[in-house]
Amino acid sequence: MAYDATTLPDVSGLTVGIIGGTGDQGRGLAYRFARAGQSVLIGSRTAERASQAAAEIAALPGVPDGTVVTGGDNEDVARRSDVVIVAVPWDGHAATVAALAEPLAGKIVVDCVNPLGFDKQGPYALDVPEGSAVQQAAGLLPESRVCAAFNHVSAPLLADPQIDRIDLDVLICTEDREVAGVVAALAARIPGMRGIYAGRLRNAHQIEAFTANLIAINKRYKAHAGIRVTDL
Repeated sequence: MAYDATTLPDVSGLTVGIIGGTGDQGRGLAYRFARAGQSVLIGSRTAERASQAAAEIAALPGVPDGTVVTGGDNEDVARRSDVVIVAVPWDGHAATVAALAEPLAGKIVVDCVNPLGFDKQGPYALDVPEGSAVQQAAGLLPESRVCAAFNHVSAPLLADPQIDRIDLDVLICTEDREVAGVVAALAARIPGMRGIYAGRLRNAHQIEAFTANLIAINKRYKAHAGIRVTDL
């Protein structure tokens, strides 16, 4: 079936929490959702650092007056959010996710972590015993509704107040089509973005790994490349 944005649910009233919201990717996503008027909670290991980041994001150009952007420690944000995005470094992924299993029970959890290594030849995909970062998260969060999304969104583009549109597709992998619809609707809150269902969690490995190719493209062409799926 061709892409049809009119079928997406209304997600304007949902609170989006971002675990790792003080990092580049987390801050960028927080800014874009806040700019769309979405309520956003910034999570970090320390509430003070998260609150500082939230105040900085709320003050950026384009964020509507009255938009809720607050911070807290990761557990607090996990409990208070409707949808939680995990945007932490890969080396801390398992420990961070496992520690939040109880407050994330019943929540939609969006994992955008890419397991990559770097050497003199550039970035490369790491082997993950579970298959992918999102499959690792799903194993650690048996009571949550887990998906992969936002893996290929450029942090510099997200953070640039001068950019009004980010024209790319967000590939969504999940076992739960209802979750895919919610996440696609959140992606659509950012002008230019589309959320595209891209298969079950087992298909996430190549999506996470493809980030290494995008980094190489960006380095070669001095760009901030993304993905657009044709014929949809």
